[in-house]
Amino acid sequence: MANTAANTRREESFTDKAKDAAGNVIDKAKQAASTVAEKAKDVASAVGDKAETAVSSVGSGMQSLAGTIRDKGPSSGILGGATSGVASALETSGRYLEEQGLSGMGEDMTNLIRKHPIPAVLIGVGLGYLLARMTRS
Repeated sequence: MANTAANTRREESFTDKAKDAAGNVIDKAKQAASTVAEKAKDVASAVGDKAETAVSSVGSGMQSLAGTIRDKGPSSGILGGATSGVASALETSGRYLEEQGLSGMGEDMTNLIRKHPIPAVLIGVGLGYLLARMTRS
């Protein structure tokens, strides 16, 4: 009987050690998952910040190009009118990009789709069709 009790205690001890080991593995897996999630969040935030900076930079470049077109393009006649129109469009677009950024563009796009859902769906279907045709060939 003493031998049976000793065996039972060893089995209980082994079971307890196995439970502790499993608990430690689970804790380490949770810590690793948490660390990976934090790193992914940091990377996504950095990418988002760089994209916002790039969009703002593009907007600034468009405004600069508008000034260059105004300075170097013809100022009168038909070409002068076209030059002025192109420069104004570039300047307005550049200012929009610089002020609104990606988040503002996303909000504007969302509002546009809400106001005009049927044309938005039709445009989406058309773009999907064109992409499918291009990838097939």
